Amino acid sequence: MQDRQDRPETTLQGAGVAAGVAIGPARVIESGLLAAPEYPLESQTAVDADLDRLERALNQSRRQLRTLRSKSKSLPGTAAEEMGYLLDAHAAMLDESRLVRGFRDRITKGRINAEAAVQAEVAHVARGFEQLDDPYIAARATDVREVGGRVLRNLMEGQAPSFGELAPDTILVAEEITPAETAQMDPEIVAGFAAVLGGAEGHAAIMARSLGLPAVLGAADLLTSVSTGDILIVDGHAGRIIVNPRPETLRRYSDRQAAQRREERKLARLRDVPAVTGDGSHVTLMANLELARDAELAMAAGAEGVGLLRTEFMFMNRDRPPNEDEQYDMLRKVVETMDGRPVTIRTLDIGGEKLAYSLGSMLGDHVGDAVNPALGVRAIRLSLREPKLFEAQLCAILRAAAHGPVRILLPMITTPGEVKQVREILLRLWRRLKRRGAKLPDAIPPLGVMIEIPGAALAADALAQSADFFAIGSNDLTMYTLAIDRADEQVAHLYNPLHPAVLRLIEFSVHAALRARLPVCVCGEIAGDPKFTALLIGLGVRELSMAAPALPRVKQRIRKLDTANAVRRARMVMEVADSGRIAALLDDLDGLA
Repeated sequence: MQDRQDRPETTLQGAGVAAGVAIGPARVIESGLLAAPEYPLESQTAVDADLDRLERALNQSRRQLRTLRSKSKSLPGTAAEEMGYLLDAHAAMLDESRLVRGFRDRITKGRINAEAAVQAEVAHVARGFEQLDDPYIAARATDVREVGGRVLRNLMEGQAPSFGELAPDTILVAEEITPAETAQMDPEIVAGFAAVLGGAEGHAAIMARSLGLPAVLGAADLLTSVSTGDILIVDGHAGRIIVNPRPETLRRYSDRQAAQRREERKLARLRDVPAVTGDGSHVTLMANLELARDAELAMAAGAEGVGLLRTEFMFMNRDRPPNEDEQYDMLRKVVETMDGRPVTIRTLDIGGEKLAYSLGSMLGDHVGDAVNPALGVRAIRLSLREPKLFEAQLCAILRAAAHGPVRILLPMITTPGEVKQVREILLRLWRRLKRRGAKLPDAIPPLGVMIEIPGAALAADALAQSADFFAIGSNDLTMYTLAIDRADEQVAHLYNPLHPAVLRLIEFSVHAALRARLPVCVCGEIAGDPKFTALLIGLGVRELSMAAPALPRVKQRIRKLDTANAVRRARMVMEVADSGRIAALLDDLDGLA
């Protein structure tokens, strides 16, 4: 084998989704079979539910292969043709083949869960190939295992394999970085990551920005060009991955990395400086937390609180949902870490294709395979449909509120009736916990709604009469307004929070909150992008929540702004119908101080 030091430098191009430079050894996340759980299916309802889960995993696997097939066309020389043949063969195995029929038969006749069925059938078919004398046919056992591994990973989404021991400054490389895998990343060890699939607005990209990890996604020939142990440079600014860099390339990027660290140290001096505009308007800067451990990052960045704590992390990497006490322990630690600063806890925002593995096994026979999961039983709809699950979470939140100020945030709200229903549940649970002798705060925490659906934005005046505060989720609001799935690479380039329709919905929601004298926070990705800061302040927003690493740059931007100028420019922006012109107006704001 050719020594790594003798290999030529190779540059791969993808999409830079999290800024910064990372340098370190690659660790390729293998795509082999996971250790699958096995359990009997006691009823026909359970059998039907697991057949539905299998179909969802098969459909997701087919979509992934189609995306990979499209990306493979950009590979150089004969590699595109060879990769195309391989992916076509994998797709054929998922197209009503003997393998797929075997999966279904083991569920229906053997009455075992889908994961165990896939694992057993893959092993059986692979052994059959390996026993044949023809070396070419015997080699197809590897393809069977790869296809089975893909289906199994999609079945077990939310339950990731361990990375094992990692060297310092490791750069993770994979076909796709899943939410469960990002939940395992330790930013003290992982320097950055790269993947074949994914875009700037997907979960992996948001998580990278939350952790401050440089990341490049959408690099078509990544897995054919990188092996574990290769030295990589990940340039999250330019979307570039450099494999086995030459010494002069390494020196150049090391200098950039050193400059980046100097800039971070300079920004860190703003930690205890107030976010106040040049003419004295205070803006509250808070942090979005993906994981409980992010609370320490938020404190280190000088966050004035938590504007959005996503609770989905509690349901990842486990085979059953956490009970009330487990959720209480995790939430209490976050509240105590924030040391008296307010913590906004969003209730479970999951459902459809976003079902965590722990919930899939619990709810599979209750939540069907939605035609369009983004519009199906998810978020508050799932919570109200599964009262035991919802009540356990609300009780945990109420108990955690005894340790510091807490706000409760409801996702995907569309009507005041949903808010009223949750208030009634909260009051009932409050009384139940009082009877139990649980330690509780003096009053039920404020109850807020996420404005992330156009219908909620247009009904903001009515929602303001039933809510205690608003949180505008610009990510989903943009997605639903423009009918664009930001995780779908084919349309992700059309995702644009500067679209006039999105901005008008944000303006309408902010003004409805201000008229009702409600606090209103923007907690989507635009809150952490300094180029949007002046626009949001000009629209009347005085509360922003973002990934902790973005706080210093946004604070720096605020301190250079003049509120009156920002208001005038926001009015100009709202009169423009062209996104390009809007972007130009915002870029020009750098001169307004």
